[in-house]
Amino acid sequence: MVDRLGAMARRPVSLLRGFLESGAAGGLLLMGAAALALIIANSPLAATYRGVLGTYLGPMNVAHWINDGLMAVFFLLVGLEIKREVLDGQLASWSNRALPGFAAAGGMLVPALIFVGFNAGSADTLRGWAIPTATDIAFALGVLSLLGPRVPAALKVFLAALAILDDLGAVVVIALFYTGEISLTYLVLAAGTFGVIIVMNRLRVPALWPFLLVGLVLWFFVLRSGVHATIAGVLLALAIPLRPAPGRPDDLSQSLLHQLEHALHRPVAFLVVPVFGFANAGVSLAGIGWQALSEPLTLGVAVGLLVGKLAGVLGAAAIAIRLGLAVLPFRATWTHLFGVALLCGIGFTMSLFIGLLAFEGAPDLQERMKIGILGGSLLAGLLGYAVLRLAPPPTEVRRD
Repeated sequence: MVDRLGAMARRPVSLLRGFLESGAAGGLLLMGAAALALIIANSPLAATYRGVLGTYLGPMNVAHWINDGLMAVFFLLVGLEIKREVLDGQLASWSNRALPGFAAAGGMLVPALIFVGFNAGSADTLRGWAIPTATDIAFALGVLSLLGPRVPAALKVFLAALAILDDLGAVVVIALFYTGEISLTYLVLAAGTFGVIIVMNRLRVPALWPFLLVGLVLWFFVLRSGVHATIAGVLLALAIPLRPAPGRPDDLSQSLLHQLEHALHRPVAFLVVPVFGFANAGVSLAGIGWQALSEPLTLGVAVGLLVGKLAGVLGAAAIAIRLGLAVLPFRATWTHLFGVALLCGIGFTMSLFIGLLAFEGAPDLQERMKIGILGGSLLAGLLGYAVLRLAPPPTEVRRD
């Protein structure tokens, strides 16, 4: 027993937990970047802002380099977190997966149904059904960080685990439903390149740089195949080894996955995601009136995020708890869970990303989609913060 406890103590601290302990500064930076983009897009600098994003650097413009290139790095980190948490973290056992798993499933299904309800009569906008299904982990944890010790630590871990499962669902949705015209040649080349990375894993290649070099080739082939290039980041993450250093079977701190996750964490949190937010949150509010706000696309996204996420997350969690399949996070109450379910309606980064894929080449629909995301996410964040701020202090006893 002592040996087992010692082995557990030697496991590296998850970067997810480290991010929580740091106060989720990346989420706060993302909020600032989004706000700055909104200000610029509604100022005399708006034309310059759009012009820079439309400037071509080689085969793609700046906006595409951000959305297809930088975001591939974001998805690489997402994939690493998913693999890490499933194999050796908060999602490694059924008891830990149960509550966030049910909540994530409900939090994807109900918002999608609400969006479809608003847009069932329009084939053009119905393609955006997955937009309100996503939760922005950086934004949501950023709001939680403002509440400090008023929020139980276990609730933060629950939200992070839920958001990771949510991201996994988003990756599957993007791969299955938002893939363009397929080039069989490049798809075969991508599959062969992924196979090479798997072989490298099996051969226990000891350094990261060969994986990253072949991963860059994989990104190029996936980009040209018609599958969205960010999927290459997830595939690469799945093939990065999570195995202990030779001679240290209980120490994962030197695994290649842990090294890469550690190296990417700050650049993604403090550069990649804020740059993406800045590039895509710039919505012109000129001429926006009640008619624009009441359009089915805008309402479907906003109501899906605000109401759908709350109903789906809280409802699915309540069912799981009442059936004895899960329990409330330690020291948390139903009020806390209600507040976190509201925060799950902050869908900024992944919702924007899915919306850009859904309405590619349709700037008018993109603008309405962005208004829905910004409005729904803002209301969800403010209401979630208010509920948690007014909630009683964390309890000493778990309340089932």
